[in-house]
Amino acid sequence: MGEQVVGRSRRRPWRAVRARAALGAALVVGLFLVVGSFVFVALLSVSLHGGVAQSASSEAEVAAARVEQSGTARLPESDDQLLVLVDADGQVLESSDDEIELPSPVPSGDTVDATVDDEHVLFAAEDVEVDSDELRVLAGRSLDDVDDAVSTVAALLAVAVVVLVVLVAVTTRVVVGRALAPVEQIRREVAGLEADELHTRVEVSPAGDEVSRLAETMNEMLARLDRAQAAQRRFVSDASHELRSPLASMRQYAEVAVAHPDRVEVTELAGTVLAEGARVQDLVDSLLLLARLDERSRHGVGRAVDLDDLLLAEASRVRALGVVRVDASGISAAQVQGDETILARVVRNLVDNAVRHARSTLTISSSEAHGRVRLVVEDDGAGIAPQDRGRVFERFVRLDEARARDDGGSGLGLAIVADAVRLHGGSVEVETGAAGGARFVVTLPGVVPPA
Repeated sequence: MGEQVVGRSRRRPWRAVRARAALGAALVVGLFLVVGSFVFVALLSVSLHGGVAQSASSEAEVAAARVEQSGTARLPESDDQLLVLVDADGQVLESSDDEIELPSPVPSGDTVDATVDDEHVLFAAEDVEVDSDELRVLAGRSLDDVDDAVSTVAALLAVAVVVLVVLVAVTTRVVVGRALAPVEQIRREVAGLEADELHTRVEVSPAGDEVSRLAETMNEMLARLDRAQAAQRRFVSDASHELRSPLASMRQYAEVAVAHPDRVEVTELAGTVLAEGARVQDLVDSLLLLARLDERSRHGVGRAVDLDDLLLAEASRVRALGVVRVDASGISAAQVQGDETILARVVRNLVDNAVRHARSTLTISSSEAHGRVRLVVEDDGAGIAPQDRGRVFERFVRLDEARARDDGGSGLGLAIVADAVRLHGGSVEVETGAAGGARFVVTLPGVVPPA
């Protein structure tokens, strides 16, 4: 049931697009055709009626002239003309056909509509004076042919409008359907991909049109998803491996203690469990911090943080360990905008990484210029090969696997540095230091003073 609903919801938009396009085109074309047809029929009716009125007016002029010449209030004899003579009050004095039905009194005006033998007739009027009496002569012409012609044209136009509107709707639906066919093909291909098929790519048309760009965008999205999935799988695999090692060590010691309690000292067992537990906790904390960094954005990050104070605190901590010599003479005042806890973790990870790889000396410095803060942590160790300088910021990447594990590195420290620096709108790079070791250079935006 659920799959059927999903299928319908996926197919319905394309039908709706075709239907809406066809309906819109039909409405627009239909509106123009209807308005145009009304205007055309109206103009045709006016033109034909005007012709009939002109003919009737000519006949009325001739009849009025003959009445005036006769000097009597009588119509001239005519077998094929419809003539009416009315007085000044509009009363009919004489007509050539007894079937002529005129309103009484006859309204004044140049033309009068009337009915003769159930035929629509247009009468044109012409004034004439006989023996000082004001008379009007009306000559009529049939409008039936005109009315029939107008009705026929209107009917033909109505049929034509309907046919054209249907034709436009069908054509638009077909054209839009064909235009959307490649889009539907892309949708079907992508919808049919399984989780392990993200390496598949949709076909890109050489036309270079919008559909081609959609296919290219879809392929880019699939590539990103493929990379993200691969990274996720690698991340889960590496995290499982990292957790398995200390957990297996703790289990092994516990099993030995249970099997041979006389051979294992409680102090030794507790020390091992605490050390491995701390390793697990450090790994989990690092994973949680990375998850926090993934969820956050740069907007609204923290407050003004004295970066030099964080650096000096780390220098004091490392000196207290007595492992390497620390040169902190290059630390100068520098403020950045950010999360103090995250920035402290950045400094701690860079310093711990340098301590693990330094032979004898660790150098820390900071400076601020042109609104940017520069943090440098350098060791005098073996350095990092140019081809590995990009990989070193990836999660669970160790350039020296055995030594890194022995020294307690989880492979997440520099990944946290890279993500945290990006979160704060900065950048981090690896260079070769003056002593041949690795030099990590972090650049962050400085605090903008209030206006």
